[in-house]
Amino acid sequence: MTDGPGITRLGQIQIRTHDVERAAEFYEKVLGLKLLFKAPPGLAFFDCGGVRLMLDRPEKPEFDHASSILYFAVPDIKAAHTGMKAKNVRFEDEPHMIARMGDHDLWMTFFRVDAAKVAHNDRQRWAP
Repeated sequence: MTDGPGITRLGQIQIRTHDVERAAEFYEKVLGLKLLFKAPPGLAFFDCGGVRLMLDRPEKPEFDHASSILYFAVPDIKAAHTGMKAKNVRFEDEPHMIARMGDHDLWMTFFRVDAAKVAHNDRQRWAP
């Protein structure tokens, strides 16, 4: 058994695009993926066999590259955050709620894998 943060599955994959509407139409109409929702500023979310795909525009020049950012699901985002910080992982922020999704709350925190790449740690906390 490893001493990791307890990743249980891949929760979300981010796909960069400069034209979210055009890309969303392709994922929905051509690939037939279920559009979950759209949100400002220019985000579109799809279900791909239980893995959420997020289409968005690059926020900063350093994020404008041909690579996906992985969102990992963990059973306890605060415990994972604390454990990873203890291992000198550099976080961009503290765990925080992104959205209330009806049947659960979406929590996230951002961490650096290395100086050039950014990854995200995503957890869905089921709302009472």
